[in-house]
Amino acid sequence: MILETAEKALEGHKLCNHCLGRLFAKLGKGTNEERGRAIRFTLNMERSIQELPAIGEPDECELCHNVFEKIPKLVEAMKKASEKIEFETFLVGSRFPEDIKKREKAIWEELGIETGEPINREFNRELGKAFGKATGKDTSNNPDVVFIVEPFSDRVELQINPVYVYGRYRKLMRGIPQTPLPGFEDSVASVICRAFSRAFEGKCVFKGVGREDVDVRMLGNGRPFVVEIKKPRRRKIDLNEIAREINASGKVGVLNLSFVSAREAEEVLTKNHRKEYLALVLVEEGVTSEDAEEVARKLTDLEIHQRTPWRVRKARADKVRVKKVHEAEARWIDEKHFELRLVTDGGLYIKELISGDHGRTRPSVTDLLGKRAWCERLDVLNILDD
Repeated sequence: MILETAEKALEGHKLCNHCLGRLFAKLGKGTNEERGRAIRFTLNMERSIQELPAIGEPDECELCHNVFEKIPKLVEAMKKASEKIEFETFLVGSRFPEDIKKREKAIWEELGIETGEPINREFNRELGKAFGKATGKDTSNNPDVVFIVEPFSDRVELQINPVYVYGRYRKLMRGIPQTPLPGFEDSVASVICRAFSRAFEGKCVFKGVGREDVDVRMLGNGRPFVVEIKKPRRRKIDLNEIAREINASGKVGVLNLSFVSAREAEEVLTKNHRKEYLALVLVEEGVTSEDAEEVARKLTDLEIHQRTPWRVRKARADKVRVKKVHEAEARWIDEKHFELRLVTDGGLYIKELISGDHGRTRPSVTDLLGKRAWCERLDVLNILDD
């Protein structure tokens, strides 16, 4: 059946060995070109027995127009397109004219082919093999770069995939926003991204797991973050050198920098964390050590119903969120101050937990004391992983 189908194909069409072998790509092993050559050789032996003329390989294939002969030239074009880009892994894609894809489909339908492989798939594979052999680079399903080749125009488009780096940051000073804001010279994101952009020679996008207010420090084990470096020209970077540069700013410190995949980055950014805080509480009407300890006792394991705070209502959906205070400890300072160490669900606004936000957060420290309380100073001590 294979020889009968091949003979019918070659009597009706001028096909090269690549395009002949590709009709039977799902049968046997080897390349399509080897398969096509073997089928043509065997068929011509049969035709010789029948005293029929041999069917040789045409000067020009009517289907692919000998596009596979262009592979060495296209390899050089790919090398030129990527000569200033640092990468180890790649994939090849191609854009074939619609008329060639339609012609191939018509031949398959004419011959009842169910074992074929599309021309672009074979071309991508063979061009990838040739480029890998010429450069020592490896193909990968999660490549550093992707080459999109238009084989008939010799055009090569290079897509450089992003790099993702995970880390944790400490904000060591008050008065610095997490992301750039008018009126502020620096931000956590700008301090971090300057170092990454310079090292990778690409555009850095900062993504933090939650955020703290401008006047709040982030201490302890740091807040998880991911940076995405778009179109990096360099990839072999010593992350310890980047950490040293950022830490030298005195404003922001980073730790635990590591390369991650896009999927791992997404998991980091969507994970919810408990948080540990230290708040300095001001009670103008006065507070005793017994008051402070009683507030901490009542807060422990307490469920909080918190409507979106008034100060962020324009940036957040206005709804009631139910969060929990898991731990609370108090340390009395003086007649108007005490400290609260809190471990809470992520997403609980601590300033409003203390003030009550005019009744939008219930219960609050103000409710539990029966006196108006304010958060005079706040630090995030730790972001707690599950």
